[in-house]
Amino acid sequence: MINTFFDMVVLHSGCLSNMRGRASGRVPNSIELLPNPAEGLARVGGGCNLTGMENVSEELRFLIERHSRGGSTTTAIPRVGLLRAERTTEPTAGMTELVICLVLQGAKAITCGENILHYGAGSYFVASVEVPVFGRISEASRQKPFLGVGFSFDARNIADLLIEMPDVRDPEFLCGLGVSPSDPQLEEAFLRMMRLFDRPNEISVMAPMIEREILFRLLQGPQGAKLRQIAQIDGRQSQVRRALAWIRENFTESFKVEDLARMTGMSVSVFHRHFKAATTMTPIQYQKRFRLHEARRLLLETPGDATRIAFAVGYESASQFSREYGRLFGLPPARDASRLRAKAIAPVTSGDPMMR
Repeated sequence: MINTFFDMVVLHSGCLSNMRGRASGRVPNSIELLPNPAEGLARVGGGCNLTGMENVSEELRFLIERHSRGGSTTTAIPRVGLLRAERTTEPTAGMTELVICLVLQGAKAITCGENILHYGAGSYFVASVEVPVFGRISEASRQKPFLGVGFSFDARNIADLLIEMPDVRDPEFLCGLGVSPSDPQLEEAFLRMMRLFDRPNEISVMAPMIEREILFRLLQGPQGAKLRQIAQIDGRQSQVRRALAWIRENFTESFKVEDLARMTGMSVSVFHRHFKAATTMTPIQYQKRFRLHEARRLLLETPGDATRIAFAVGYESASQFSREYGRLFGLPPARDASRLRAKAIAPVTSGDPMMR
């Protein structure tokens, strides 16, 4: 399932609180593609020889343009999606999932909590926690559209790889969202995956092998600690994700932080530090943000009385709900829902294969 997240890439790794800045252009890439002997002179479309392209990134952009139907495109390869956009967009609400997003052209911005992140071509984004965010395309045009490929990964597949890899000592506190410049090996692996679009009979055999390589490259890179943490049962990111899942599944209920800490096997103080590091929010802030995102979804899917929806998502005061909703989304509930319906903008999926 690839209806996940495509909206947050910056150009360096580290915690969200340090991730402010704009993309600084392409990462140099001088690798030339060699012909595949099994294919001979590979020609697709209008006779374009892919092996004649200057570098990996150019062919990746070509394949996205060729196989994307515009907006988000779910592909025949499991968990792989494409995004092509010819215009900038307003901020759209969504939830991150376990995903990597490789950006080939254009730029985007993401707001998570009080942090605003920017990203551009030549970088990849990794999300290892599920957090509410706002994303927007900040750079795109008909002449130079935004182009990206997303890959939703499974922590179990990472765990299988880790069995065969040496142990690594990771930082204690990790942000759940991170970005690094892409490297030639990672882009080459994505290119081999996307070439399968033109060889669909090979997908069932080759896609899992290439997926394994992509995960291997990520584990070796600067964002590898995030993947290792979520793949380990006793990893701090994995423990925080258990608390996040409980909050989402029981978002209408009140809770004590002490109970969440006990659930994760951490002391209250340690749990607080890891939770804030991973999500940029406290547990209460996370629940409030999730409630408001859920309320917005309900207002659009089943238009009705805002007071009824306020109570449905766990609020005890309709006036407090209206104030907090307006503070987050910029308009009172009913007006915001009417505006979105008029513009036909879905509140969560937003046509983006990296958001849900």
